Amino acid sequence: MLQPTAALIVFGGTLGAVMIQFPFPVVLEAARQLKLVFFLPQDPASQLIEDLTRFASKARRNGLASLEADLDSIEDPFLKRTLTLAVDGTDSADLRQTMELEMDQEADNEDLIPKVFEAAGGFAPTIGILGAVIGLIQVMQRLQNIDEVGKGIAVAFVATIYGVGSANIFFLPCAGRIGMLMRRRQVVRELILDGVTSIVERTNPRVLEAKLNVYLNRPAQAARGKVVSI
Repeated sequence: MLQPTAALIVFGGTLGAVMIQFPFPVVLEAARQLKLVFFLPQDPASQLIEDLTRFASKARRNGLASLEADLDSIEDPFLKRTLTLAVDGTDSADLRQTMELEMDQEADNEDLIPKVFEAAGGFAPTIGILGAVIGLIQVMQRLQNIDEVGKGIAVAFVATIYGVGSANIFFLPCAGRIGMLMRRRQVVRELILDGVTSIVERTNPRVLEAKLNVYLNRPAQAARGKVVSI
């Protein structure tokens, strides 16, 4: 099962095909996001709801300007940008329009990440077949040497296993897993935007908390018609 030649053909060929289809920064980001498959991050929704409710209470008592002191302690970049606009006096309609444009851009970028693995899952079996053909060509060229015939047949079969196995056991499952996590990120951004716009509109903190708790049980949501619910 350990055939370096077959591995070089299948995985090297798959990587080359993916890098032709996608820009290098996208492929690099997909490699970074691979850790999410094995180390699931904690969902930030609960903590965000708690923070937004606290911000709403503070803004209701002391005004939106009082939240400026909290901006430096916010780690989530999307929440920080959204709350900064709110503190600067942006009305809720303009705030939502501005941040929805950013959400759309982030969604477009994140949708490319699982597509990298989907593409790899499509290329790998085909390149595995190419590896099998190469192995059979070696066999046909060395029929007089039984040892070389055995090596060629091994490369042929193992390359096919590498291609089909990596696609169905690794690449495609990774694409599905990362796709779910990317959609969840988009839902969390929608939670933040709803929370901050509600703060701008001076919604009662208890009502705000009840409204945002809906997002806890929403693993994926269509973001302005661009993301399909699962």
